[in-house]
Amino acid sequence: MASDSSAPEPNRADLRKDPSRVSGMFDQVAARYDRTNTVLSLGNDRFWRAAATRAVAPRPGQRILDLAAGTGVSSVSLAASGAEVVAADFSPGMIAEGQRRYGDSAPGGGIPNLSFVHADATALPFGDEEFDAVAISFGLRNVNDPRKALREMLRVTKPGGRLVIAEFSHPPSKTFGGLYRFYNGTVLPIVAKVLSSNADAYDYLNESIRDWPDQAGLSAWIRDAGWTDVAYRNLSMGIVALHRATKAALPASE
Repeated sequence: MASDSSAPEPNRADLRKDPSRVSGMFDQVAARYDRTNTVLSLGNDRFWRAAATRAVAPRPGQRILDLAAGTGVSSVSLAASGAEVVAADFSPGMIAEGQRRYGDSAPGGGIPNLSFVHADATALPFGDEEFDAVAISFGLRNVNDPRKALREMLRVTKPGGRLVIAEFSHPPSKTFGGLYRFYNGTVLPIVAKVLSSNADAYDYLNESIRDWPDQAGLSAWIRDAGWTDVAYRNLSMGIVALHRATKAALPASE
């Protein structure tokens, strides 16, 4: 079968996580990204998103950074509280899709307390101590220097503020872990070829999950970056881990 010369070459990231390739890969999957994730996760993405929103516990009057926000689905969940939410992502394609759905030109005028910003997680375009909370869901794994990103998140968070990270992890059960790896390695690529505009991106997904530290390892990275009260809980038997931490509050004035 002849190939379509007008179709863009699939942009596939690898474990070097070159920023331009990661950004380009997500640009190519932006339009179908959320639907594909819902199918591939068997609907669990909604449960994971709800758990992350509860952990952030947004309130009216707070300012929250949703980093690696993609098309803004998680940001919409946070903004429903009345908090001011900044949805930041490194992919211009994801940001454009989010603005199309929820920005000023969206049907109904969009969501007024939600804004979109193009941002590199390792060099955030925000001042010190701007946010009451920072959340990042399924994005830290794609950053080429995640430890630097954790330090940047600390910098932009107010003293006493919160960090919430939802990320793929490693199921502690060997039996369930084997089933999970079989699904990722055998079933997921077949479904991704049908649903996604860039199925190769989901090969990278498997590689990046295998290469990612386990729950204790990521907790150690978070502590090393300067966060306190670091804890996690497993979701879906450890397919995902929800990490939480706090920026130390300023000492009370005497």
